[in-house]
Amino acid sequence: MTLEAQPLGPALAAARKAGWTTLDLDLDGVRSKAELMRRLGETLRVPEWFGGNWDALADALIDLSWLPAAPGRLLAVTSWRGYERARPGDWETLREILEEAADFWARDDEGPPTPLTVLLADGPAADGGDSPRPPRRGPRRD
Repeated sequence: MTLEAQPLGPALAAARKAGWTTLDLDLDGVRSKAELMRRLGETLRVPEWFGGNWDALADALIDLSWLPAAPGRLLAVTSWRGYERARPGDWETLREILEEAADFWARDDEGPPTPLTVLLADGPAADGGDSPRPPRRGPRRD
């Protein structure tokens, strides 16, 4: 799992070349939890049962059965700083859920692991304008 800010272009290209499913979560302009959940739902292409709350998101991220079979998955989170500033508590909760999902997919309880890698980038995925930022750990969600 990687929640460190990373340059996205090479990672996306390598993931696609390896046959991974790549997902781009662009948080530009997102300033509310409701909008965050809507973007997550669209990006993850979740089924209709997705309830748009933290528990539903955590459940969705450890299921992923509706996505095409792939040797791995890469979720690129871009333009997230505005959301972090607007909703710091929610941002920490999102990061925690992403970390837990990545940890879940890294296990090999029933066969080889199917990695879920999460990369954070400050700018949009297409321009490669990423800037590193260390992850922060916050309190656990309720």
